[in-house]
Amino acid sequence: MNTIVYGIRQRTAGLGLDERLAGNLKGAAWLVIIASAIGLAILAFGSPFIIRLAAAAYINLIAVVGLQIFMGNANVVNIGHAGFMALGAYFTAVFATPVMIKATLIPNAPFGLAGVELAAIYAFILSIAITTLIGLITGLVLVRLAGIAATILTISILVIVQGVLVTWTDLFRGAQAFFGIPKVVGLGGIILATAVVLVIARLFKGSRAGVQLRASATDPVAAEAMGVDVRRLRLVAWVLGSAVVGCAGALYALYAGTINARAFYFHTAFLTLAMAIVGGMRSVTGAMVGVALLTVLLELIRIVEGGITVLGIAFPEMLGLSGLMLGVVIVVVMCFRPDGFMGGYEVEEAVAALRARLSSRRRAAVAGEGTR
Repeated sequence: MNTIVYGIRQRTAGLGLDERLAGNLKGAAWLVIIASAIGLAILAFGSPFIIRLAAAAYINLIAVVGLQIFMGNANVVNIGHAGFMALGAYFTAVFATPVMIKATLIPNAPFGLAGVELAAIYAFILSIAITTLIGLITGLVLVRLAGIAATILTISILVIVQGVLVTWTDLFRGAQAFFGIPKVVGLGGIILATAVVLVIARLFKGSRAGVQLRASATDPVAAEAMGVDVRRLRLVAWVLGSAVVGCAGALYALYAGTINARAFYFHTAFLTLAMAIVGGMRSVTGAMVGVALLTVLLELIRIVEGGITVLGIAFPEMLGLSGLMLGVVIVVVMCFRPDGFMGGYEVEEAVAALRARLSSRRRAAVAGEGTR
């Protein structure tokens, strides 16, 4: 309990509000500059295939950041985030798809939705609002649980959402693809949304609520004894994370133009969870690093999976290799870097730590030369 008391007091009272805000904004600026620079370079010089790959990576990044907002701060494993991604995508599709197309796809849609057509921006906003509301409703139940019980509930949420999408054919077309969604979002728009999400995640992490939530994650009972409303903080993180993940799904729908329920099930859940684990789920920078590493690695593995020729030796197709290697990567990272590559550090903290280490080595070298 003494550790929790010390952590809460130090993390919430060590810096003034303005100083904390300035530090968080500086860290967010680092992330936005890095993410935007890479994305704009790809947009300017990349081939159509690379641009599509980058768009998928940035959408995954938004989803992983949404996952990090709750899981990284509350220290509760969340596997249901892909369900909220599906909700964001499908609600956007229902509201934005032209009426003429919906007359063929979902002519019997309830509440007269077959005759509703909104501009893409309004459909985007409304879908996130509905997803956030669902996040609030589920969060009121989730925050009453902890540990493995909470994780099982997140799995149940994913299964329930998938079941609704598959069985409610009048509204979501079931297992069939929902097509005809306006493709009005490109890589540039996705990069802009990513920048906004990165700022939101860093500001929440550095806010009083975020700091208290992280400090209380190891021992909620001790934190509550200190007057911290752990349930309220977890609810805020859950709802905010759900909204961000819903944004990723909405952007996917408006970029791809076609969605399918199977695209938002366990494969997507485990892929984005693996990205968070590899990069380090306790930092927003870790989300970026995990997405970048696994996107590049899995793309290289897919090339090998399709069969390649090396030094005149033809290797056969190895279907399923990407899934196997994804598991291997997670095992290796958990063995040697259980906190992920970033280890909980943000980019500015990692740079400062690297500078301090180099400076100490220089001083040690100078001291060694002086004793000769």
